[in-house]
Order: sequence, then C-alpha cells, then structure tokens
Amino acid sequence: MTTSTGNSIPPVSNPEHLKRAIGARSLAVAIINVMVGSGIFVLPAFVAEGLGAAAIVAYLCCGVLAFLIALCFAELGSSTTQSGGIYTYIERAFGPYAGFLAGNLYLLAALASDAAVANALADTPALFWPALKNNSYHLLFIFVLYVCLTWLNIRSVKSGLFFVLFTGIGKLIPLVVLVLFAIPHIQAQNLHWTIQPNLDNVGAGSLLLFFAFLGMEVPLCNGGEIKNPQRTVPLGLLGAILGVLGLYIGIQVATQGVLGSAMQANKEAPLSAVASSIWGRTGMLLVVVVTAISITGSLSGEILSMPRILFAAARNGLMPKALGKVHPKFATPHISILVYASAGFLLAASGSFRQLAIIASVAVLLVYLGVVAAVIKSRLQPTKAAVGFRMPGGIVAPLLAAAFMVWMLAHSQLKEVIAVSIAIALLSIIYFLVILVKEEPPKQEDK
Repeated sequence: MTTSTGNSIPPVSNPEHLKRAIGARSLAVAIINVMVGSGIFVLPAFVAEGLGAAAIVAYLCCGVLAFLIALCFAELGSSTTQSGGIYTYIERAFGPYAGFLAGNLYLLAALASDAAVANALADTPALFWPALKNNSYHLLFIFVLYVCLTWLNIRSVKSGLFFVLFTGIGKLIPLVVLVLFAIPHIQAQNLHWTIQPNLDNVGAGSLLLFFAFLGMEVPLCNGGEIKNPQRTVPLGLLGAILGVLGLYIGIQVATQGVLGSAMQANKEAPLSAVASSIWGRTGMLLVVVVTAISITGSLSGEILSMPRILFAAARNGLMPKALGKVHPKFATPHISILVYASAGFLLAASGSFRQLAIIASVAVLLVYLGVVAAVIKSRLQPTKAAVGFRMPGGIVAPLLAAAFMVWMLAHSQLKEVIAVSIAIALLSIIYFLVILVKEEPPKQEDK
C-alpha cells in the first residue's frame, strides 16, 4: 500500500505493546456509537426553534464541518501509532502547555456535556410525572442520578463497562425504525421554509447542533490498538460521519414533517411526540424509555472514562496527589470519580440543557481548532517524510475547517465566552504553578 505521495508505508511499530485489533468497520461503529448519544433525542426542537423547517441547513453545515475535521483527524491519526488522541496530536505539535490546555478543555467540555444530558434526562420523564418540572424535584432527580452512577463506577470497573454496553446495544435500531415508520405520516406543508436562513440564525443553530456531532475523536484515543492506522483511521472516520449525518437528517425531517408547529410544544422530548403520533401512548412510552436508557448510558460512560484523565494527571504530578488514589477494595480511582461527578452535578444544577450544550460545543471547537492547527503546521513545517493518509488539496481543507469553526464560535453568547475564558485562565495558572514547583531545587537539610 502507498500513500498519496507515493511513499511506501513502513510496518506499524507498537512501542506500547498493545494488541492491534480495531479495524475500519469496528472503528466506524465505535465512532457512531459515541456520536449518536443523547443530544439528538432533544436537539431537533431546539434547532427548529430558530430555523423552523430550514433547520436542515444547520445539519448540512455541521456535517460539512465534521467532515473537514474528520479529514484532519484522519491525517494525524493515520500517522500516529501512540494512544492519547487529541492530547497526543496537539502536544506533539505545540508542546506540553498546549497539550495540557487541550486535555483539560476537553475535560471541561465533557463535564458540561454530562451536565447537559443530565438535565435532558430529568426533563424526559416529566412527560409522565409532571412533578419533575418543579425545580426542587428536578434537582433531586439529577442528584440521585449522579449518586447512583458514581457508586456504580466506584464499586467496579466491570459494572460500569457492562452498563455502558447494555445501554449501547439497540440504541440505533429504535431510531432507524422510528424514522422509517414516520415517513408515511410526514405532511409536506410542515417542511415548507417559513424562516429564511441567514448567517446569523444558521450560525447560532449550528453552534448548538454541533453538540450532537461531538465524539468522533474518542475512539482514536486507542491509537495503539488500531490495525493499519494509515487505512483504518480515514475509512472509519469518514464512513462514520456519513452514517451519522444521514441518520440525523432523517430524524430532523421526520420530526419536523410529523410535528410541524407542534414541535415547540414538545421541546423536552420531540421524538417521543413523534412516536405518540404514530403508535399512541405506547410508542411515546417506548421512546421515553429508549431515550432514558441512552442518556443514562452516555452519562455513565463519561463517569467511567473521564475521571481517568484526572487520575493520570495526578500520577504525572499535574494534579493533587489525592486524585491518584485507588480504592483498596474496589481498585478504582474513587477520589477522581467523586471529584468529576461532583463537578458535573454542580454544573447540571447551575444551567439548562441549551446553555450547557453550547459551553460544551465552544470548548470542544477550541480543541478541534488546535487539531486543525496541528495539521496546518505539519504541512507547512514537515519534519519527516509523510506517511499515512494525506488529504487532497494541501492545507485547503484545514483552513476551511478553521474558518467554519471561527464562524460558529463567533455566535457564542458572552456568558459562554466568559465561562470558557475563565477556565483557560485558571488552567494556565495551574500549569505554570506546577512547572515552577517542579523546577524548584530540593531544599538541603541542615547539617
């Protein structure tokens, strides 16, 4: 096999001694499973709020941006044989400070994402138990949710993995079935554009909607376990993006076509309303259950995986040592899990789904911007012969991706900009304080 430059690809070394078992198909399925999470169950109504039937334009914009970003990930990922994903790409290009910021901004995005889906989960059962719309009960529901999932993941890694696997199985099938059965119920007049799309409303809608496109990078963290990354990464990534975009457009068209103007009255659970129109209350209950299972599994998966970043950082001396402790009985990083879940609960208690989803999108878009910049730097300052996948057009695609992201970020509200800016400032202070402490020479004892 050869690259686009004509150079032969050398055998992939495996310095981490991990088994390479992930092929293109399994990588694509893993990416789809991560991307099709909780957001798509509630976002159709939020995006349609500002665009109506023209919301499809926002989906196409997000799809184009996701495709451009996927090309950048494919180029970096196909030439990387180490694990670490985003952190590895940015750290290798711009140094440890940039890697530290990228890793922790990604952590902030995960916290905001968890908090957003926790709010969405609390809103979903309110269709049957209106008492959950009360702020006190809403908060209590989220608190109990975090406590249960925290205990589940502290008690056993196997329990956490089993629950994520259980909730992941069959998540896609009900969505596809719902779209197919909704087609005969679509009314053409509901798809007429009553709001004309422009740069402002499409930009705002795309920034919110991009929350549903997050996650393509997560399976790439297993870089040391991917077979033939030069071929597997681009095929898996691009295939997954096309699959997700097709499913999302089908969901939006079905939801808009069936509900029309009634979509805003069912903002908390639009897909449940579609199921109710097709199958009655039984269908509504079915989609509520599927939504709850999917969101709970997504949240549990985050509480299972993301605290390991805190744990690893503590072991490397970049976080307090307490975060590196392991439970003597359960053999899990219980302090890191508790800290991560507590921060997620506080965020969930302080914001709504929409606001938290936008914060998550802003933080991840900044990290993606770092990945795109890493590709541009590697093209302008090549350090060795190019191997692996090379996207056509040189730096055209990365520059287009960067322009797209800057356009989306320009539609952030002041409160989201302030929140992310404060996070970057605090992370910078922490990083340089840690560096100063590490460089401080050890004190000699008095003789």
